[in-house]
Amino acid sequence: MGSRKVQGEFWGQNPKDWAKIQEPTGDSGYKHALQFLNMNSTQTLLDVGCGTGYFCDLAARQNINVTGIDASKNLIEQAKKRNSKIEFSVGEMEELPYSNNSFNVVCGFNSFQYAENLKNALLDAKRVLKENGKLVAMIWGNKEDCEAVSCIKALGSLLPPPPPGARGPFALSENQLLEETLEEVGFKIISNCDIESVWNYPNSEIALKGLLSAGPAAKAIEHKGIETVYQTVKESLKPHTKNNGQVTYNNKWRVVICEK
Repeated sequence: MGSRKVQGEFWGQNPKDWAKIQEPTGDSGYKHALQFLNMNSTQTLLDVGCGTGYFCDLAARQNINVTGIDASKNLIEQAKKRNSKIEFSVGEMEELPYSNNSFNVVCGFNSFQYAENLKNALLDAKRVLKENGKLVAMIWGNKEDCEAVSCIKALGSLLPPPPPGARGPFALSENQLLEETLEEVGFKIISNCDIESVWNYPNSEIALKGLLSAGPAAKAIEHKGIETVYQTVKESLKPHTKNNGQVTYNNKWRVVICEK
């Protein structure tokens, strides 16, 4: 059960590019969550789908006792290089390898939408939370608020047909599915904010390295080949490229915080 086998295979094909270029694009959402949570050194936090540990490192720098887990071995190896003092593990988000009531906070930044079964993933996050613990879920904002949708569409045109019932990247945002499922499994939503996120790349080559380091890009490359994917995504950058060569996307992250 779960998405580890599928997602772990595609994420982490270019862990250094993800760590240096793309993972930091979530910075405004990460900082919003940390400010809202206002945690102290006696509290524990689990980051589900932690990637290369960018958020975990931010939290650790605030003396929070943080643990990270991700489906990708390559991303976890990179996370350990980022901060060797943090406990990182490879694992399944729908079957977390932690005891009941272990953490004060569980976070999932751009990760819960990749669960094979969203409800199962949220229920297991709830299981490992302490009483009155908080869950943070960050997903895309509405499609019309995210200029990076042009890149997502370009990649989507190169992917194999999705299986019946598969959700797109904005499914949890557009129809309030995330909020509905959170409440269905027993969480109480205490904050729901759309956070501005400006992605600035100094040039198209760096933009391509960052954008093509994501899991869906790796899947598209496997299906259509690197040259086709590279040229298709490069063409999609043009409307977002300034005269000086800088590539900019204005996006929004939706950060939903709830309580057990």
